[in-house]
Amino acid sequence: MANSEGDTTAPENRLWRSVWFQRWLNRRLPPANAVILNQSNIFILPTRQGVYFLALIFFMVLAAINYQNSLIFALAFLLLSLFMVSILHTFGNLSGLTVQAGTARAAFAGEDASFSVRLSRQGERHHEAIVLGWDPERLIGADLIEDEAALTRLFVQSKRRGRLNPGRLLIQTHYPVGLFRAWSWIDLDMAAVIYPRPVYATELPTGVGVNPDGELLQRNGVDDFYGFRDYQPGDSLRHVAWKSFARTGDLLVKEFAASVDRQVWLDWELFPNLDRESRLSRLCYWVVTLGKSDDEYGLRLPGLEIEPGKGPEHQEYLLRELALFELQPQAQAGKT
Repeated sequence: MANSEGDTTAPENRLWRSVWFQRWLNRRLPPANAVILNQSNIFILPTRQGVYFLALIFFMVLAAINYQNSLIFALAFLLLSLFMVSILHTFGNLSGLTVQAGTARAAFAGEDASFSVRLSRQGERHHEAIVLGWDPERLIGADLIEDEAALTRLFVQSKRRGRLNPGRLLIQTHYPVGLFRAWSWIDLDMAAVIYPRPVYATELPTGVGVNPDGELLQRNGVDDFYGFRDYQPGDSLRHVAWKSFARTGDLLVKEFAASVDRQVWLDWELFPNLDRESRLSRLCYWVVTLGKSDDEYGLRLPGLEIEPGKGPEHQEYLLRELALFELQPQAQAGKT
């Protein structure tokens, strides 16, 4: 849903952004997995259009007094009634709505982390034109008219590895006529793990053990004949099967292989000349790459060794360890 003028996370006012107000907000709206919106956690103020509307009524009353015109009085009071009634309807459009934390999906640094939020209503009450999100430029709209609940997926841009706590969620509405804005900032106590950004590493780690019972893999620099394949530009002419070419006319190249146990160790010491984040990014690249193969791979970090394994759970375990490596608890819990 597009962001309209006034759809901001907080008003551009020092009062709202001051430290003491944030502390008051933390006491009034502490972190919780689920929040029911009511008069204790909903804020409501006129929008810019609402202020103009109220000013129009004021000048209409002045004109009615000056000209002693009953019709202008009647119209002004009718508009004032609409203004007052819209307060109740705008507030009621949020009141009673239950906002519950869902799942948080991991992402790589620089990508969008995904959070799901569940909205549910009580009884026969309807909620229309609800807008919510963490990023004021990417607010999402939702309605609860026929459905009892709705699951909304929101996205937050990540910057670095660790735990991403998106902070307070903005949920607001201008329904029904846009004269008032009712909103709340709630902390659903959610966090997503942000993996290091994978950086391409040119060579496969050398920690591969040789095992006579292992599988045959193509390896450069060994002499065990493995088979033939079609010639490709750039192949060494020393490996061309000239006898086969003379017999069949097909240009083939000999392949050589060695037996390996297909267990790879991703070691911190494989990248001795790089800083910590650069090493983690390259180790992350190999975890992602080897996760697509059938190889078993383990991880060695300072103070940590994870035995070789394979599968999605093993890959996620290694990525998580890379994401949280040498991060202090307070840094992990803070906003990324």
